[in-house]
Amino acid sequence: MSEDTSRLRELQSALRAKMQSNKEIADSFKIENGTVIVDQEKKSAFDKNMVEIKELKGLIDGMEAFNEVQEWGSQASGESVAAAAAAGHAVPQRQLQTIGDMFVASDEFKSLGGGRNGANMPAPWQVKTSLTTHNYSVKDVFSAMPTAGNLSGFQRAGGLGDFGSVQRDPMVASPMRTKRVRDLFPVRRTTAQVIEYFRQLGFTSISAADFAAFPGYSGNNDAAAVPERDGSAFGLKPQSSFQFVGEQAPVRTLAHWEAAHRNVLADEPQLRSIIDNELLYGLRLLEDNQILNGSGSGENLKGVLQTTGIQTYNHASVAAAMSAPKDTKADGLRRAATLSFLAYYEPSGIVMHPNDWEDIELTKDANGQYLVAVSVAMGGEPRVWRMPVVETPAIAEGTALVGAFGTGAQLYDREDASIRISEQHSDFFIRNAIVILAEQRLALAVKRPEAFVKVTLA
Repeated sequence: MSEDTSRLRELQSALRAKMQSNKEIADSFKIENGTVIVDQEKKSAFDKNMVEIKELKGLIDGMEAFNEVQEWGSQASGESVAAAAAAGHAVPQRQLQTIGDMFVASDEFKSLGGGRNGANMPAPWQVKTSLTTHNYSVKDVFSAMPTAGNLSGFQRAGGLGDFGSVQRDPMVASPMRTKRVRDLFPVRRTTAQVIEYFRQLGFTSISAADFAAFPGYSGNNDAAAVPERDGSAFGLKPQSSFQFVGEQAPVRTLAHWEAAHRNVLADEPQLRSIIDNELLYGLRLLEDNQILNGSGSGENLKGVLQTTGIQTYNHASVAAAMSAPKDTKADGLRRAATLSFLAYYEPSGIVMHPNDWEDIELTKDANGQYLVAVSVAMGGEPRVWRMPVVETPAIAEGTALVGAFGTGAQLYDREDASIRISEQHSDFFIRNAIVILAEQRLALAVKRPEAFVKVTLA
C-alpha cells in the first residue's frame, strides 16, 4: 500500500512539472495586431506535453480508484445496524436539534441582543434545514388522504383516495366571455372624480310637445333667407338660440374580493392565478351590465339604456302589423340605424343578445341561402349593415342597442382594473388568511342620447 502511495505521488509530481512547463510556453507566445505569434519549436513541445499530461492524468485517476477499492476490500466485515440492534448492541444516534434550539441559535434571534435591541426581529426566522434521523428525511405515513372539505373558500368535492401515488392534473379554468361592450368605445383616460359636460337640447323655439315626446329633438331652426333691404330698411336677420343643460358623470368604483389561506396559495400557485383571473373577469361582467343597464342611483353608472332621451324602435309591433313578407330582425336593426342617421349621428355598433344574433345569422331566403354575409368557415367578423356586433348576455333577449358609441357617449377610465392583496382585514393576520381585492374606477357620460336607439325585437 505504501509503494502504491509513493508511486501515485511521483505521477502527481510529474504531472505538475509538465503543466508548469506548458504554462511557461504559453506565456512566451506573443500577440501582435490581434495575431498570435507562435514559435514552431515551442508549439511542438507544448503539444507533446499535452499528450503526456493526459496520459499522466489517466494513470492518476486509475490508481486513485484502485486504492479506494483495495482499501474497502481490506476492511473486516462487521455486523449490520439491524443485527447490532437485534443483539442488544448500542446503535449510534444522530443528535437532533429541536425547533426551539434552532430558533435560539438563529442570527435573527441573536440580533435582538437579549432585548437590548427591542422585541421585534428585523426579519422572520424560517427553518432552513430538514429534521432528519440517520440522514433520512422524517416523513409521516397516513392511512388515508383528507376527505372532502372546504379549501379556502372553494368547495372541494370527493376524497383523494387511500394509499398510492397521486397525479395532480391542472385545474380547468371556466370559459370567459370574449366580447365586451367597451370594445365599441374609444376609451379616454381621466384624473378627475367627476366629469362635467354640457348637453345640447336644441333651439329655444322647440315646442313643449316636442320636448315631452323627445327631449333630444333639435327643435325648429329659425335660419331663413333674408333680403338685403326691406323697403327702406336693411333686412332683419332672425335669431336662433341654442339650449344647453349641464350634466355630471361621477366616477364609480366597481370591486369585489375573495379570501384565501396564505398557505394554500403558497402550496398551490395555480390557485392564485385562477383567483386573480376570476376576480378581474367578474369586474368585466359587471362593467358590461353597468354600461348598458346601470340605474344611475347610488354608486351605479347611468347606463345607456336607462338614459332619458334615447330613441326607441318597436320592431315587434311593426313586423306584426305587416303582411308577408314581414320584416326580419336584421330589417329592424337597419330601420333603427336610420333613426340614428336622422339625428345626424352615424351608428358605429350594435349590442344584442346571443340568441337574437343567432336568429339573424341563421335567417335564410326561399332557396335556403343565408341572408347575412358571414363566412362560417373562416369565422368572419360579426357585422350587419356595415356595423360591428357585440353579442352579450348583458343585454336582455329581445332587446338591441344601435348607436354612435364614442360620439354619442364616452367611457372614461380613472383606474384600470387591478389586484391588491392584504392581511389587514378583521383577524386575518393571526389566521394566516389574506384578502385578494379586484377594483376599477370608471365613468360613463351619455352626451347625445338621440344618437342611440333601443330596439324591441320580435
